[in-house]
Amino acid sequence: MKKYINAFDYAGDIIKSLDDGILLTAKCGDKVNSMTIGWGHIGIEWGKPIFVAYVRENRFTRGMLDETLEFTVNTPYGEYDKKIIGFCGSKSGRDTDKVGTLGLTLETPDVINTPGIKELPLTLECKVLYRQKQDLAAIPDEIKAKYYPQNVDGLFYGSNRDAHIVYYGEIVSAYIIEG
Repeated sequence: MKKYINAFDYAGDIIKSLDDGILLTAKCGDKVNSMTIGWGHIGIEWGKPIFVAYVRENRFTRGMLDETLEFTVNTPYGEYDKKIIGFCGSKSGRDTDKVGTLGLTLETPDVINTPGIKELPLTLECKVLYRQKQDLAAIPDEIKAKYYPQNVDGLFYGSNRDAHIVYYGEIVSAYIIEG
């Protein structure tokens, strides 16, 4: 069961949750993958409600996003198992079925084909309107040194040398999964 919401009424909950991590979920064919994100924001762009997500260029999820141009944002609301965020932030969907391993419950979406995650019930369904790769040459050196160190592999799950692709997702449905 879903309780439909105005996403902006819950913007503070979403932004605060980014400190510990929230999930971005993508679906391509029968494969569903959730990755932990700690960067993002919610707002208005082009007169539309938007969630902006940042995904490093070598992430498994990036290929899924580029193919389907949609995602869900799955945010904790109330009590939740914190290991979900840790696991989804340290394992790659290339090698691991994170949804199956964690026993996550997929919620049928309303508008897009990508499900929500019941265990993190505050859900935004998003259609990608625009995407752009960050220009590392334009980023200040102290930020590059901390977030884009060039001495680690692009597949490393923490900070690594890869730029982010910025995905602007129009919020086409917002709800809290109940029950």
